[in-house]
Amino acid sequence: MRIKITVLIFLFLFLECATSPSGRRQILLNDDAEMNQMGADAFTDMKTKVPIERAANVNNYVKCISYASLKFANDTTGVNEWEVVVFKDPAINAFALPGGKIGVYTGILSVANTADKLAAVIGHEIAHVTSRHGNERVSQSTIAQGGLSIIQGMGYESAAGALGAGATYGLILPFSRKHESEADLLGLEIMSKAGFDPQASVSLWEGMKALGGEKPHELMSTHPSDDTRIKDLRDNLPQAMINYTMVKDKGTLPNCRL
Repeated sequence: MRIKITVLIFLFLFLECATSPSGRRQILLNDDAEMNQMGADAFTDMKTKVPIERAANVNNYVKCISYASLKFANDTTGVNEWEVVVFKDPAINAFALPGGKIGVYTGILSVANTADKLAAVIGHEIAHVTSRHGNERVSQSTIAQGGLSIIQGMGYESAAGALGAGATYGLILPFSRKHESEADLLGLEIMSKAGFDPQASVSLWEGMKALGGEKPHELMSTHPSDDTRIKDLRDNLPQAMINYTMVKDKGTLPNCRL
């Protein structure tokens, strides 16, 4: 029994077949076309269930930031054209899906209350897609569930439960925190090269932190703590500021206004 669990964990850790933009090895079991179709289907479904913001000024503003950022996203997932939709919802949220789909909730505009701050949000979400994080999470889940099914089929329910908890807190959540940190830093690069002030990324997360609310300990969370994110962003500001200054000196900063 111990040998079989060890083999499953070994497979989970070392069955890797791709490399993320940051150089981290990834488990990717699905091809881009499959993930793109999944994302497109989910986005289509969402547009039928969540009200869409129709105000032209809001849509033009969000699309201005999104398309300026996408020019520097280095997307290799096979997307020919990205779609940007603003959802009329008070939730402080935004997302991007495989297939080139960006969704921004109007609620986030109260926190990301400048073009630079919103660019930090959108750059982060774009980075999740271009880094194939969705594919990675689906692949990890497939492997984890497959391993549990094998053990349960052998009649070792308690061991399966233990492995399930171990897989969640030892593998899946830390990978998700890596995804978030990776997207933060790649998003920082995207926004700065697009001509948005990268210092706003720090201000954004300081604002998020100020919102308060109960949050799980970082070890048990799929997201890094606010303090961790802020520190990592600050540590990477020097290069981002070089990118931004180059665009500023050329006089080609994007003019996105609400």
